[in-house]
Amino acid sequence: MTFPDPNIACLSISLTDQTLSVLDPQDRVLTRYAVSTGLNGPGEQDGSGCTPRGMHYIRAMIGGDLPENTVFRARRPTGEIYSPALAENQPERDWILSRIIWLCGLEPGRNRGGRVDTFRRFIYIHGTPDSEPMGVAASHGCIRMRNRDVIELFTRVRPGVRVSIQ
Repeated sequence: MTFPDPNIACLSISLTDQTLSVLDPQDRVLTRYAVSTGLNGPGEQDGSGCTPRGMHYIRAMIGGDLPENTVFRARRPTGEIYSPALAENQPERDWILSRIIWLCGLEPGRNRGGRVDTFRRFIYIHGTPDSEPMGVAASHGCIRMRNRDVIELFTRVRPGVRVSIQ
């Protein structure tokens, strides 16, 4: 069994660089991953398809005991395991795979409350098909990662860890 890394102080997501950095308490980068954020750019409005900016924290973590490529819908496993054949049958589906790290905003009026609430917008860090590009904005607002990367990250963080999105 793997336990959260006590040396992780914060996650920092760069919308410009399309990276997620794992930081220690001295703001040193422990690990950096390529990600894919909102195709529509940064923004906080509900329904915008944008990735919300500002300070957040990990509110919930879902899927820790499930296999890689588990398919989720509404934060529940569907019983499916992602494959190219499954994707071919459902080409318009927005795949949420392997793990869900659900974010909650910390800044009232910016990313918390009303029509800008990150948690109510269901903004996650989650896995995506390995055929999807990383390092370019292409999501519906979430932060997409390679499946193996999100599984690794999931084992290292815990609810309450701060997440900066800039």
